Amino acid sequence: MNEEERQREAREALERVSRESETAGSSSLARMSRRAQDHFSARDAEGTSEGGGTDPIELWGRRIGRSLSVIGFIVLVLWLLLQLGIV
Repeated sequence: MNEEERQREAREALERVSRESETAGSSSLARMSRRAQDHFSARDAEGTSEGGGTDPIELWGRRIGRSLSVIGFIVLVLWLLLQLGIV
């Protein structure tokens, strides 16, 4: 085994260890948090208009609609909890 092969194997082993040692929970939690933040701020809708522009009315409409959906979800959960007698 020559020196180059040993260095390549050592680099691969170090990369594998760094991937495996990464805390899976924190990285997935951070990724989910970032996606939720992008979703509710309507960043996923930027540049979707014809010509690649961003329509401000469409952005605010999405933001308002998504906020109302969260409020509706919370109301439904509270109603369910009341019906079950938990609250």
